[in-house]
Amino acid sequence: MKKHFAESELIINNDGSVFHLHLRPEQLADKIILVGDPGRVPLVASYFDSTECEVESREFHSITGSYKGKRVTVVSTGIGCDNIDIVLNEIDALANIDFTTREEKEVLRHLEIVRIGTCGGLQPYTPEGTFICSETSIGFDGLLNFYAGRNAVCDLQLERALIAHLGWTGNMCIQYPYAIDADKGLVERIAGNDMVRGITVACGGFFGPQGRELRIPLADPHQNEKIESFEYNGRRITNFEMEGSAVAGLSRLMGHKATTVCMVIANRVAGKANTGYKNQIGDLVQIVLDRI
Repeated sequence: MKKHFAESELIINNDGSVFHLHLRPEQLADKIILVGDPGRVPLVASYFDSTECEVESREFHSITGSYKGKRVTVVSTGIGCDNIDIVLNEIDALANIDFTTREEKEVLRHLEIVRIGTCGGLQPYTPEGTFICSETSIGFDGLLNFYAGRNAVCDLQLERALIAHLGWTGNMCIQYPYAIDADKGLVERIAGNDMVRGITVACGGFFGPQGRELRIPLADPHQNEKIESFEYNGRRITNFEMEGSAVAGLSRLMGHKATTVCMVIANRVAGKANTGYKNQIGDLVQIVLDRI
């Protein structure tokens, strides 16, 4: 028997759109670009040859259009993995649940999802302006731990090695991190031969979780040093951001292909930041549009 999704579990607006995004199923393309900043959606869409629809609701701004013969939807998520939980579940519902019967469709759509964002570099070879494609994302947010099948898709050995290295073994106050690989084929296509491929940590906040100390002292003042020195099978953690783990993890569980690409705007090792990065992000947008 097919599972029926109750009104309280899948909320559909009166106009037939999904609750938060306010998109209708026919408005969603198979190729999707996610950005955090709602103001970055018009930037991505400015490269489109034509536009079908534009929808705004809260921090969620969506435009579907055509780029060089490819139908693409760009959606803003806002900041954090909690918002990614909303966006990915609603995107998957738009693609794979019949809004009339409230049942899973007979034939499922498999989406390609690329998050474009900014990040902090954690190695000397990731200075400001570097483009990093996340081959693996490590979630410090704990989101994927709430979903069945998590262990089957995650790199459990990497998780255990990192926990031991950070000294988190037995610390019940810390969210258990999860390590998830991006889709290898999509990484090959998006990263090409001109992006750094790395391990990315997605944090549950911008300040303390990323080792920034303002007025509140950090629980572990040496956390960033440990993260920067961690090595696993010859690979190092290259950058911090706040959404990539949830994008990769939920997409894997749902049967979609996903990865994250970020431009480094601050190098934590060098202690330098570039606040004028918005003039360069368009280059990354065009690369992703060409390769998605």
